[in-house]
Amino acid sequence: MDNFQFYSPTEFIFGKETESQAGEMIKKYGGTKVLLHYGSKSAVKSGLIDRVKEVLTESNIPFVELGGVKPNPRDTLIYKGIEICRKEGIDFILSVGGGSCIDSSKAIALGVPYDGDFWDFYGTGKTVEKALPIGTILTIAAAGSEGSGASVVTKEDGWLKRDVGSDLLRPKFSILNPELTCSLPAFQTACGAADIMAHVFERYFTNTREVEITDRLCEAVLMTMIKETPRVIADPGNYEARANIMWAGTVAHNDIVGVGRSQDWNSHAIEHELSALYDCAHGAGLAVIMPAWMEFVYKHDIMRFAQAAVRIWGCEMNFINPELTALEGIQCFRSFLSYIGLPINFEELGAKEEDIPKLVDKLGIGNGRTGGFVQLSSNDIIEIYRIAAHASL
Repeated sequence: MDNFQFYSPTEFIFGKETESQAGEMIKKYGGTKVLLHYGSKSAVKSGLIDRVKEVLTESNIPFVELGGVKPNPRDTLIYKGIEICRKEGIDFILSVGGGSCIDSSKAIALGVPYDGDFWDFYGTGKTVEKALPIGTILTIAAAGSEGSGASVVTKEDGWLKRDVGSDLLRPKFSILNPELTCSLPAFQTACGAADIMAHVFERYFTNTREVEITDRLCEAVLMTMIKETPRVIADPGNYEARANIMWAGTVAHNDIVGVGRSQDWNSHAIEHELSALYDCAHGAGLAVIMPAWMEFVYKHDIMRFAQAAVRIWGCEMNFINPELTALEGIQCFRSFLSYIGLPINFEELGAKEEDIPKLVDKLGIGNGRTGGFVQLSSNDIIEIYRIAAHASL
């Protein structure tokens, strides 16, 4: 196991009707005037935004609203949010929504105290030195942004999707009420499940040896998703299953399952270009890319993939030819994704094989390499996209 530092300061308030505590939590963390940032129709239509506004009013916390966050959140709305915060003297951001809304809030939070363009931080490695505090009321179990310091947003000029990471962007608090996810359509639930599983797999496939504790934690989260996702798709109102998935989403990405081990993140980078170009759901893109990445890299460590097949998917170990076990596990993953209603190839996703050169070019690797588990060249990524284009059960 590698040396590590782990810092996860977010306070989680989990359970039914916990959104009623938003006002007291904002005051606890010093907020006096709030930007209420949310998505589009669903949070408004459900009455959640009205309930939150009532809580803020009853708590004597003034607020300014900014709705309209889209999946794959856009820089244009972020610039607007930064302007509003500066003009109105906002000192706290409350994000009501899923990962896209939280990521947009984080971008606004780092942009307000910064003299330059917030985009300077995305995909550059530039250090975040200041940010407004944020809190979240989570409505979708998927991205894990409610417990992480990461933010991923899209620049409309060129449709570039990039990320930034900083502990200063970790929410001060996150309110997790599984009831708020019960109205999600089956496809959105499945996309969230794929994202959660991908966050774990990006950590599970590692070159670090002797990491049994985090291996087992990863496996537990993945097995929870395998059990609970079909349950909530069959019965959307199943609170207990929703609760397990919501907490799994947080655990999957606050890095408790990734400490002390090298990580990869190639699948996310490769998928980001799909969702940037086609504006598809991130989880749907991951369902296409992640098994394809696995097929391309599994020979780098056949026994780790065989371990995943046995421990996670219940495959029988072929000691004579463990490669067959490894491949069986990858196919089990793809079959599961298809079973819960997700695309598994370009045609089902709505992507085009002829766009592969464009996708690779936008990654910006050039003659270099990227990744943690296996260092990939542009030609390698072309092959992964081709596997994804033609994947089948």
